[in-house]
Amino acid sequence: MEKTYKPLLMDSIKAAVDIEKQRFINFNGNYCGDKQKAYGVSDVEMEAGQYAPIALNGILLIKTSGVLAVGDKVTSDAVGKAKKAGDADPLNGYALDAASGADEVIRIAKGI
Repeated sequence: MEKTYKPLLMDSIKAAVDIEKQRFINFNGNYCGDKQKAYGVSDVEMEAGQYAPIALNGILLIKTSGVLAVGDKVTSDAVGKAKKAGDADPLNGYALDAASGADEVIRIAKGI
């Protein structure tokens, strides 16, 4: 099933490492670490040293690191995948789809 993807604001950032698409990216061009605030979500795969398009706000696609329910607050795991956020964790969006495990692609609302 095709998922809705509606980026409202895009930017580019120099990739510090080889980047996979649909991962949280930090302000230094690397994957977000565990519970790290994201600059955006990688839009495509990109090699280190290249400028990667990053979706900053909108309805974005992200890979999961585990189980999520619709409406869950999400933050980053250690490799930039979405996981359920605790109350004190940096908020990187809200899950718009449920996930039953790791490496599923779901929609999140980022920037609301």
